[in-house]
Amino acid sequence: MQRSSCRIVSYKVKHGYDISEFLCGYRYLLQRAIDIIWDSIEWKKKRNRLIPIIPKSKEFKRTLRDQLLKDWNYASHYVDSAIKTAYSILNSWRRNYIKGERGRYKPVVKRKFARVKETLYRFRDGKIIITIKPRQLYLEFNLSEAWFRKRVKGCNLGELILKEDELIITFRKLSHTPSKKKIAWDLNLLSIDGFCDKGWIRVDLKPLYTLHITYENKRRKIQRLSKTKPKTAKRLMQKYSQRYRNRVKDFLHKLTTMLAKEFKDYEHGFENLEKQGMFGRCKIHNRVVSKQNWKQTIALMSYKTNVRLLNPRNSTKTCPRCGGKMKHRRGQVLECERCGLKINRQLNASINLYLRMWGFPPSMKVWLELIEPILRRSGVTPKGDETDDLLPMNPEGVEVDVSQGGHMAIKDHVC
Repeated sequence: MQRSSCRIVSYKVKHGYDISEFLCGYRYLLQRAIDIIWDSIEWKKKRNRLIPIIPKSKEFKRTLRDQLLKDWNYASHYVDSAIKTAYSILNSWRRNYIKGERGRYKPVVKRKFARVKETLYRFRDGKIIITIKPRQLYLEFNLSEAWFRKRVKGCNLGELILKEDELIITFRKLSHTPSKKKIAWDLNLLSIDGFCDKGWIRVDLKPLYTLHITYENKRRKIQRLSKTKPKTAKRLMQKYSQRYRNRVKDFLHKLTTMLAKEFKDYEHGFENLEKQGMFGRCKIHNRVVSKQNWKQTIALMSYKTNVRLLNPRNSTKTCPRCGGKMKHRRGQVLECERCGLKINRQLNASINLYLRMWGFPPSMKVWLELIEPILRRSGVTPKGDETDDLLPMNPEGVEVDVSQGGHMAIKDHVC
């Protein structure tokens, strides 16, 4: 049976319509929907903790819709959109609350936006016409000459997000061709290490880390200036903060585009990492963790290629050959306490994630039949293997530390 996947892409279109009053009304409508649902939540005690039960019955939703429609002067379908968005926000809050990442605080809507359902617009002859107030107010967007029209050829138009100065358009396309090749990525501070049928792939992230450090130092200088010149410091902080976000986003866009093109027909597996559980009492460690762009990288890759989230638990500590426990040696080298395998820690993690993508447990049979042939082809011979019948460490003649392993590095990934 083939597994179908939906590829979603989004693009922005600028506009000059004055819709601030409508967006303020929608924000108030959305917040009111959240307030009503929040007041109806039941808190049940479970293991010395209160668990929220969000009401979702048809009767409750019908009563909620009637309440929101009383003072709403625009298209009634925006009420349905607000209810759907309110439930999405509260469900997200509930998941994070159960994980311990959120408190018992009601979500507050701060940004001005409106989610436009498919019943609120029509798409004809390359033009999108959005209904704001039936028979009175409409917004028109011409996509016939948009720069992205060739990229979305054959895609279906999805939900729209309307903002004060732009319209975010989403497209979706169903694909029934599952990826036969897989690549697993281990996310680290200075590199992204992957493993696939081509061997060990390493992507250098030092330029990104340098970017973080550079703007961190600039922000510190501006903060010192705030004591004597607060207005100038505020203006400079806004300027360099925006520039910082743009440069990081530009770097990640180019990086993910390169990876998607280089491994076009692959399913990309990424660790499902959460920063909240990594913070501790050490300030230096917390700053290093806060500089990571793991979620942003996965989000950008998700609409450029097929992405799958993997459980990162014990991916570095497990031996991929026998399933034993790995212990640290010198530098980045790990050694298995059971079979004596010595291997680079990033390579070890990426191999374990690669096995999880295929559903194979760490075992000697899987290692000999699947992993070892790939390592041979790529010129990597971890210490601890039987070396009588293995190929040389580096057929090209370049010296490489066997405990660190050879790899194929992707260079110049940012123009």
